[in-house]
Amino acid sequence: MMESDAASTRGNVPQYSVSEISGAIKRTLESGFGRVRVRGEVTELKRYPSGHVYLSLKDEGGKISGVIWRGTVSRLGMAPENGNEVIATGKVSSYGERSSYQLIIDRMEFAGEGALLANIERLRRKLLEEGLFEADRKKPIPFLPTLVGVVTSRAGAVLHDIKTTIERRFPRDVLLWPVAVQGEGAAAQIAAAIERMAQRPRRPDVLIVARGGGSLEDLMAFNDERVLRAVAACPIPVISAVGHETDTTLIDLVSDRRAPTPTAAAEMAVPLRSELVADLAHRTARLAGGLTRIMQVSRGRLEQATAGLPDLPSLLATARMRLDDRGQRLDFALPAFVMRVRSRLDAPLHQLPSPELIVSRARAILAAPVRQLPSPVLMIERRRAALQREDTALVTVWQRADQQFHRRVERQRLSPETLKSTIRLQKARLEGLGSHLEAVSPKAILSRGYVLVQDSKGRPVTSAKATPVNDRIVLSFADGERGAKLDALTSQGDLGL
Repeated sequence: MMESDAASTRGNVPQYSVSEISGAIKRTLESGFGRVRVRGEVTELKRYPSGHVYLSLKDEGGKISGVIWRGTVSRLGMAPENGNEVIATGKVSSYGERSSYQLIIDRMEFAGEGALLANIERLRRKLLEEGLFEADRKKPIPFLPTLVGVVTSRAGAVLHDIKTTIERRFPRDVLLWPVAVQGEGAAAQIAAAIERMAQRPRRPDVLIVARGGGSLEDLMAFNDERVLRAVAACPIPVISAVGHETDTTLIDLVSDRRAPTPTAAAEMAVPLRSELVADLAHRTARLAGGLTRIMQVSRGRLEQATAGLPDLPSLLATARMRLDDRGQRLDFALPAFVMRVRSRLDAPLHQLPSPELIVSRARAILAAPVRQLPSPVLMIERRRAALQREDTALVTVWQRADQQFHRRVERQRLSPETLKSTIRLQKARLEGLGSHLEAVSPKAILSRGYVLVQDSKGRPVTSAKATPVNDRIVLSFADGERGAKLDALTSQGDLGL
């Protein structure tokens, strides 16, 4: 009886394998909860090389494990960090091998506005320490871009406002890169659009990143770190126009210029054409007025300088009269100068012995004994030959000087000052030649106390032994000649008697 009761008891309790129990629990959890939204603080966050993210959500009373598969991480809508208070959306499932349950997360968002602001503040401090908000990193906006790039949603009034404003102010080409401006994947699309805009062959000169107004959660894509770093690394000047004038996002701090509205961003990107035309007309008028004043002042200075210049015809007439006067004076001065030079050249000829003197000397010699008389004919011939040589040399020097003088006069006939200089040079040269002739003249040598000693035949006596004692000699002084007889000297220097 007792055995039958035990058998019946074992037959009423169902028997399961471990896998069956694990699967049943998993089905129960998944069917009982379905998709759930769980609010908690992120903790124990781990990112594996496979791309999966494992974490836990906790609050004051408990903790639940969670997993984000690799394919969901890029579409999550935010980058979870330890300490973030988030709302995770997903389904509850179990992991049979460990007998644990977990939340498979496919969407995540910050829990409440306070958590969002705290996360924004942490990111702001991080980027501030890296220097991404520094003013020296800001790039200037080009004055008149040829291509304006716009990163915004294709739908909505933002794109229409930007295009109409650019068309109204100064028509330019607009390149749109449509992106989602809120929700899952919006931050990734915006960051990719900014990067690819800079990689285009014809990249925009200025880039506008814009969207309309919205709540803090709607604007969170523009507080995403990926978007902020893409804007900081963009080589194109970026104008941010996110939300209304009172809305502030971190992209406003990283971008080169911040516009309160998309319309204001378009006004910053292109100038107003009517203002440029008016400014150009104003500058043109000022330039024309300045040029007119410069021309008037220059004309006045020219007229003043012209009035101060002398009359050119009168200057030419005066110069012509002066030239004629100098030419006439030159015609009179040249013959007189030639006569003076010729008389100076003839002066040495007058200092030479005259023929009468030579004849008288010859007669004195003839009066001496016949054997001591020199040959009168020989002396006359010698004197005549010497005179002819000197006269020929003087005539040659005069002819050369006269030819050079006439050549220089012909070459420089139109320059009286040059003619005067030539005359002075010629005069100095002739005076030098005359001085040279006078220096080498025998008369000059004799005037310094020297005496020319000749024997009775007119030959010069250059040695004491050349002429015997008691022989007759002729002594030629500067002012005349005297006869003498050679005597012997004693050992005391007295004349022997």
